[in-house]
Amino acid sequence: MPVILEDTRNQCVPIKYSESNNFLFKIFYYKNRLSIEAFHALTDGYGCEVFLNTLAAQYLRLLGHKISCGGSVLDITEKPKKEELEDSFLKNATKGAKASRSKPNVYHRKGEKLPAFCSHVILGYMPVDKIKELCKKYNCTITEFFTAVLTEIFIDFQKKEEKKQKEISIQVPVNARNQFKNETLRNFSVCYSVRTDPTLGDYTFEEIVRQVSLYLRYINNPKTLGAMFASNIKLEAFPLMRVIPLVIKDLAIGISYALTAESTTTALFTNLGKVTLPADMYEFVESCILMPSPGLLNGGRMGAVSVGNTFTVAVANCYNDTDIEREFFRRLVELGIPVQIESNLF
Repeated sequence: MPVILEDTRNQCVPIKYSESNNFLFKIFYYKNRLSIEAFHALTDGYGCEVFLNTLAAQYLRLLGHKISCGGSVLDITEKPKKEELEDSFLKNATKGAKASRSKPNVYHRKGEKLPAFCSHVILGYMPVDKIKELCKKYNCTITEFFTAVLTEIFIDFQKKEEKKQKEISIQVPVNARNQFKNETLRNFSVCYSVRTDPTLGDYTFEEIVRQVSLYLRYINNPKTLGAMFASNIKLEAFPLMRVIPLVIKDLAIGISYALTAESTTTALFTNLGKVTLPADMYEFVESCILMPSPGLLNGGRMGAVSVGNTFTVAVANCYNDTDIEREFFRRLVELGIPVQIESNLF
């Protein structure tokens, strides 16, 4: 069994096998909050959602409540389906296709770094109906809208610094299950980079929304995804990689990530979407939170999810300054969205 741990102030610290009986995930509790953290190679946000909601449903049953199965709550009396264990990257990779990996370095909003494995976490709770009203006004999805808000913030930050202007790149993870219609619970998400070049001139917010919207709708298709999968698994299938000792591969991957992983990304916005639960479970769920791990360079790494009429944006920051989060939520309020703030800051 995995170890159940009391929650801590700093989330997403490295997983130590000894802490969790060699599992690649950890389970936490704090008062009425239940949380899990997972190694991304094991699963993605959707897989975590299904596991956590199934766990929460079983917890409620043990308390004497009658909770049905359905939505993102699995029936634990059933055997896992073959499709749930599928490696969908390998299955859906387009043979011979290639996606470019080369991207220029982009702007980063930097500051005084927090100590290792420490992070600022700020949560913003908002009504879904108010967000949808704004999205209808700008003719965009919720993900497109928040990506545009984040893009505009970094454009304005960079202007004030009076340096050579670089591109702004917001990383947007997508659930590839929506394109390939499968049921895998393993990791099956990929990231698009939504880039905006401030050297082309000034942008209105409407222009940013339109650019973000057009790009994501153009690129998010099975052909592009299949090429991305093929490029990702090409290195894994390289014969030499199979004979290199694991300790050397781990070291090389760690060094590569530290040097290049976030140099082409200004920030991240990931939206898990609407959580669907059995009808008899909603009364016990106040909100859901998706918190990305803090980055090495990215001050703004944001995860969003909604349940009922509550939309939550969680911001993980590796810097002592909180100007990104403050400006982000300030602009939402300015646009007419009421925001309730919660934080691990004292």
